Amino acid sequence: MSPRASNADEWQPVCQLQQLEVERGVTALVHGQAIALFRTPDDRVYALGNHDPFAKASVISRGIVGRRGDVPFVASPAHRHAFDLRSGRCLDDLSVSVPAYDVKIVEGVVHVGHRKAHAA
Repeated sequence: MSPRASNADEWQPVCQLQQLEVERGVTALVHGQAIALFRTPDDRVYALGNHDPFAKASVISRGIVGRRGDVPFVASPAHRHAFDLRSGRCLDDLSVSVPAYDVKIVEGVVHVGHRKAHAA
């Protein structure tokens, strides 16, 4: 893709915001990848790769959503490792992460962009 590609190529509409249950994950195929989407009580939507690197299975979307202080996370149902919904970093093992994706909501529609670069 050229650097001048249109914004439409970068963002994929996935679903209506109202279709996402609060604190429940769903899986969608976005840019050819299985993505886990989560809606928090403040109507923020986060997107992470659905593959759990510890369980080696696509189960992140079935995890339990919670908070540790200011950090929204999802705990994998397999081994209960918590992943920061904002960055994909594992809160229990900082050397591990899952991909995190940009999300925006336009006129009530959830759009997922490309994978975020890892924060330093």
